Amino acid sequence: MGLHFGQAICLLFAAGIAGTLNALAGGGSFISFPALLFMQIPAVEANATNTVALWPGLAASAIAYLKRLNAPLRVLIPLLATSIAGGWVGALLLLKTPQHTFLRLIPWLLLGGTLLFAFGNSIRAVVGKTAVIDDLRDTSWQAITVGSIAELLVAVYGGYFGAGVGFMVLGMLAMLGMRDIHAMGAIRTLLAAAINAAAVVTFIVAHAVLWPQCTVMIAGSLAGGWFGAHYAQKSDPRKVRGAVIGVGVIMTAYFFFVTLR
Repeated sequence: MGLHFGQAICLLFAAGIAGTLNALAGGGSFISFPALLFMQIPAVEANATNTVALWPGLAASAIAYLKRLNAPLRVLIPLLATSIAGGWVGALLLLKTPQHTFLRLIPWLLLGGTLLFAFGNSIRAVVGKTAVIDDLRDTSWQAITVGSIAELLVAVYGGYFGAGVGFMVLGMLAMLGMRDIHAMGAIRTLLAAAINAAAVVTFIVAHAVLWPQCTVMIAGSLAGGWFGAHYAQKSDPRKVRGAVIGVGVIMTAYFFFVTLR
């Protein structure tokens, strides 16, 4: 599928905004994924292309967070394994979903992602009150098993669609007993990168990625990610979150109108 100059500019800006939002608060897919759909790109290919385009920025964030990663391997390895497995399964499910079916699922997926983004902190706080430990090395094997199963389900959703998946991962980490938000952010970013890495490889092997659009979006998302990371400390996170939620609500309403009319 070809790409006109005007479309390239629009995708560049959309991905730039998405990269900035992901660096500041998350929710960039609420911008970049609909931008692809507005260009009449089939829904499944649009989702695959968007996932691949935004992954480099996510991977860069995961690398930057490594210095804060202090989880023991007995906790981290099962979570990484289930993240990769779930991301792969979710990506395969997406590729086997008929275009018209996925198109009708989009508003519901956007709604779910918006709600997770809006209320993720509250959900995490409630879950986190059930079990608090000071050191993940004290985590029992039972808790690790339950957390890994929960992460597998989160990863399937992440590989299939992914909007709001970061807050689902935070909820799972809170269930394990974590309460250090910086440490949680490091593990969350690493697990999200692993989920999407499995999906990215699956989409590329299946030739589901539209590379002209994807290449432009990668450049935009990386530039936006750098900008967002550079100015993150100067922004008001509440205003940024409010803007992302507003975009999510608008996009959800629009696609409900388009698909259900």
